[in-house]
Amino acid sequence: MLQTAIPCTFMRGGTSRGPYFLRGDLPEDREAMSRVLLAVVGSPDARQIDGIGGATTLTTKVAIVSRAEPGQPQQVDYLFAQPAVDRAFVDWGPTCGNMLSGVGPFAIESGLVPAEDGETTVLIRAVNTGALIEAVVQTPGGRVTYDGDTAIAGVPGTAAPVLLNFADAVGGATGKLMPTGSPLDHVEGVDVTCLDVCMPVVIARARDLGKTGQETAKELDADRDFMARIERIRRAASLAMGMGDAEGRVIPKFAMIAEPATPGGSVLARYFTPLACHEAMAVTGGICIASACKLPGTVAAGIARVTDAVREEVVIEHPTGTMEAVITTARDAAGAPTIAAGGTLRTARRLMKGEVYVPARIWAGKAA
Repeated sequence: MLQTAIPCTFMRGGTSRGPYFLRGDLPEDREAMSRVLLAVVGSPDARQIDGIGGATTLTTKVAIVSRAEPGQPQQVDYLFAQPAVDRAFVDWGPTCGNMLSGVGPFAIESGLVPAEDGETTVLIRAVNTGALIEAVVQTPGGRVTYDGDTAIAGVPGTAAPVLLNFADAVGGATGKLMPTGSPLDHVEGVDVTCLDVCMPVVIARARDLGKTGQETAKELDADRDFMARIERIRRAASLAMGMGDAEGRVIPKFAMIAEPATPGGSVLARYFTPLACHEAMAVTGGICIASACKLPGTVAAGIARVTDAVREEVVIEHPTGTMEAVITTARDAAGAPTIAAGGTLRTARRLMKGEVYVPARIWAGKAA
């Protein structure tokens, strides 16, 4: 069987991992690109035995990076792809903040951005949402280093920090901070906050769903009635947000929150991807949840432990630890509270660099 070799770097980005490609090394046509990426990860197959996918949505992600066109403010463009594990489908709707943490190092090591001595700031456009993100990468001596003492929950050991600053985080998917026009909506019998900051998320209180919020990801996944209920809420909220029917799509996401369980926590949260509970916390989703904690009238009111500081670190407790999101608030032209910026610390590591192979007939678009 003839095969096509594709240059590829396999990286861990935050609590996710997957192949990173240069845009020019993949087919130009989106349909052909989807076909190739499914072959790369080995979907559809629960074990992804014939590809390099990780058999879960968190470990089956793809980052596609290219140099920005002249005249654009960003240095590189980052296109995120979410291949399904068990079906032949690639979702191009959302972005991924965890995989984003590997984009800066990848861009530098691929020659797209020159490294500076000490730290290198890479301005990235998330193609899926249009957001601009500043990634600060550690580059002592003008070379990317992955060694450091920063630990993030969900990843063993420590590594060099990657600072992610989302400067225009509001309304990337819907054009609005609050897509329904209200900080609180009643959907399918439950109070929810529909917010679009880095990622559109439908947020509910755990107690309103009959949960404590301290359940493990496996416990929540095993509760079929609960999972079916939050999916109904998510789909109904998606319509209210003007995003259409969310069936078969991964956005908007869903999250439930509760009072923090530890003295150092700001809020306890469980985040869904959307048909399974995230074992840790997504970067973009975490920033959205943290933003809800800083806005009046949301479901987080009376739950989150925050102050009225303009810039505050919100500590989100999740199934495997905590995530810190730094939220900056402001006032819009009408004087209403809004989100000016959100950021967080992640880590990344290059795991492998080489070529990944797909059947030549897949690249050519021929039938199996």
